[in-house]
Amino acid sequence: MKYLTLLISFCVFTTLHSQEDKKYNGEFTLGIRSTTSFFDNTNDGRPGLGTGGNFRIRLSDRVNTDWFADYIFSTTSLLKRADYHIGWSVLYYPFSVQNKGFRPYVLAGHCFDYTELTEISNYSNNAHRLSSAIQGGIGTHYYFTERLDVTVQVQYMMHLGTHLEADIANNIVAFKYEKGAIAEGHLLFTVGLNYTLGKLWGRK
Repeated sequence: MKYLTLLISFCVFTTLHSQEDKKYNGEFTLGIRSTTSFFDNTNDGRPGLGTGGNFRIRLSDRVNTDWFADYIFSTTSLLKRADYHIGWSVLYYPFSVQNKGFRPYVLAGHCFDYTELTEISNYSNNAHRLSSAIQGGIGTHYYFTERLDVTVQVQYMMHLGTHLEADIANNIVAFKYEKGAIAEGHLLFTVGLNYTLGKLWGRK
């Protein structure tokens, strides 16, 4: 959390002291997205496929914010897993370019995550967990026009607190929680299509 706070503080400082063109300040962008989640050690390591939506509010030429919600689902012959994410990220653009072509960025953020594991042959055998997570990664927009872009990003999401996993032996499914300073995470690959509707503030 310390590094996340430092990164966000840096982005805010950059925003407040930037002398760059303010043309894109206040942009409001709406989008849809698809996410593939690669779990570390839950559900046989099988990837989860998901869908969701997001909106972006741009603070400056170099700093953007992304607010998102995702539903991610995966299954094996014995077990299914559902994840619900809702959160936000700060996007920092290291290169000062306008909304055209590729626009790479680094990101860091926070989200809340609800996870549910269920035995397929016995729906009464299930477990769930509500947790907090932090994420970081890289990505890029590609602008077809000044308003329309496709976004591709890769990020690692690290869950904090209680860890939930399934133990399977002789086709018997049992769930267990491990408390303490244990971090569970997974790698997320996201592709989204976004359209800028207009500006919330600033000159056009």
